[in-house]
Amino acid sequence: MENDTNSNAETMDQRVARLSPEKRRVLEQFLRRNGKEAPTGAGAKVELRRIERRTSNDNLPLSFAQQRLWFLDQFAQGSPYYNVDNALRIRFPLDIKELERSYNETVRRHESLRTTFQSVDGKPVQVIAPALYLPMEVRDIRHLSPADRESAALQIASEEAVRPFDLARGPLLRTMLLRLGEADYLLLLSMHHIISDGWSMNIFAGEITKLYTAFCLGKSSPLQPLPIQYADFAIWQRQMLQGATLESHLAYWREQLADLAVLQLPTDHPRPALLSYRGARMPITLKARHFTEILRMRMKVLG
Repeated sequence: MENDTNSNAETMDQRVARLSPEKRRVLEQFLRRNGKEAPTGAGAKVELRRIERRTSNDNLPLSFAQQRLWFLDQFAQGSPYYNVDNALRIRFPLDIKELERSYNETVRRHESLRTTFQSVDGKPVQVIAPALYLPMEVRDIRHLSPADRESAALQIASEEAVRPFDLARGPLLRTMLLRLGEADYLLLLSMHHIISDGWSMNIFAGEITKLYTAFCLGKSSPLQPLPIQYADFAIWQRQMLQGATLESHLAYWREQLADLAVLQLPTDHPRPALLSYRGARMPITLKARHFTEILRMRMKVLG
């Protein structure tokens, strides 16, 4: 029975070793949630460490995703190319004071929203402000005609979307509330991509909604304290992905991308000497067989 068990374990390790990094991460996440060990191939096992709260704020490393965005910002500092912008039309009476309070309570909860990125000895580090209060800018454009209000709101929103952030100085998020009528508002929210993405933006909006509802009813925050912060994840990620583990991931993608040819699309144009990042949309219709072929190619790349 012992020999059979060892044989099965080795077979499982070999199967895990053949998984792509994406599939292996999914398996590791599942095992971690259930307090299990993660097989790493060749019969060896490694105990996956839980993400722990850090004990210091000194020289906090960036996650790999943050490092990519910081690196890109060094090439085009002050550019708006990685702004994440949202606009929400609100058509009901609004308590602006409680909205600002809800916004700042969310900033208090999430260290990433109070983070800037500075260089220490040539390497970027996270610097987390212990406290940060951001007044909400309110612009009243009710004096304009209805048509001019919409035009002005669109113009202001466009200007806000391209207003750059300074990663070293911050803050890396801002809000503006445009008042178009007695019960008609446009809420503009901008963040730099280094502290936000589509997923976290939805979390941010959801928390503000819950907090605003509670505060308007005279209640306290209904949200539970966060067990970990993003900087804790960044430390964990750096500890997990280093040495042979990191090299195995890099080697996989070097192999997968080694023989890829440059894809020539009929919509391509000669690249300008200076990138403007100004693009446009071109709708196309794919037949079912084309979509199936694209999906097959994608699955082949992902292993």
